[in-house]
Amino acid sequence: MTNNTFIKSLLILQTLGLFIYTCYAFQTEGISLFSVLFTNLKSLGWSGQFNVDLLCYSTLSGIWIMWRNKFAGSAILIGVLAMSSGMLIFAPYLLWLIGKEKGDLKRVIVGE
Repeated sequence: MTNNTFIKSLLILQTLGLFIYTCYAFQTEGISLFSVLFTNLKSLGWSGQFNVDLLCYSTLSGIWIMWRNKFAGSAILIGVLAMSSGMLIFAPYLLWLIGKEKGDLKRVIVGE
């Protein structure tokens, strides 16, 4: 298995797994994501720490998407979506980039 095949497989599995998990959480708990997030943040416990860490990662990934695409309007939109939706947007975006850049991971990361 090549590096690109492994990465693509991982991104597909993550996207599908997270999508299924998200659908289940939405069906059982509704769209209470932000109330849970803010409750966890205010608790100053491990769940809050995890959420702060996740918010930092999500912000960094969104900014990277914008930077890589020279802050074009579409890049800002995708970056904001990735910040708010996480891997549900970020993983498919990376899959698209791997295809667009014909598997050249240096170009995937840095762009032109």
